[in-house]
Amino acid sequence: MLYHSLDLFLGLEGVSSLVLVINEQYRGEFAPYAADGRVTFADPGAERQDSVRSGLDACPADAALVCIHDAARPLVTPEEIFKVIGDARDHGAAVLGVPVKATVKESDDGEFVLRTVDRSRLWEVHTPQVIKPALLREGFDKVAKEGLEVTDDVSIIEQLGLPVKLTLGEYTNLKVTTPDDMVVATQILDQRAAAAAN
Repeated sequence: MLYHSLDLFLGLEGVSSLVLVINEQYRGEFAPYAADGRVTFADPGAERQDSVRSGLDACPADAALVCIHDAARPLVTPEEIFKVIGDARDHGAAVLGVPVKATVKESDDGEFVLRTVDRSRLWEVHTPQVIKPALLREGFDKVAKEGLEVTDDVSIIEQLGLPVKLTLGEYTNLKVTTPDDMVVATQILDQRAAAAAN
């Protein structure tokens, strides 16, 4: 999955640098990518936000935007990436996502339904999440100073009270977390490859 994401991003016009946040013991597997002058490595942290901060610190000082992507989402399309980059350029921060389709229930004990949540206002967020580096650094400073924990990257911008643009993505940009997800992801990639060959 990671190879696929690396190939995708390195093949996009305008990508001047790619920081792979990965433990040093696994970097040998990515030696062919390291030969690309745009690719550098950064150490992972204890939490996601620590890993993102490490990657941000390894970015070039003149980077216009930082595009943070999970290797567990290999199905994102170039069109989605360009859309969310464009929205971040215009608004400072943007995140790919889709409106929630399923009925969502809230429970306070994990045993019984507390209430049904109005899904018309809910979005499932994906990656990439794209942010102007100066805003992300400012957000990280606030998070560190106040001892906050954030579950995704644009939450850091939310902590600053700044807007985050929702960029409509595709439902196929699923997060591969189970063996069943891998089967579905493989089918989607096979269908795309067959369509591209025709």
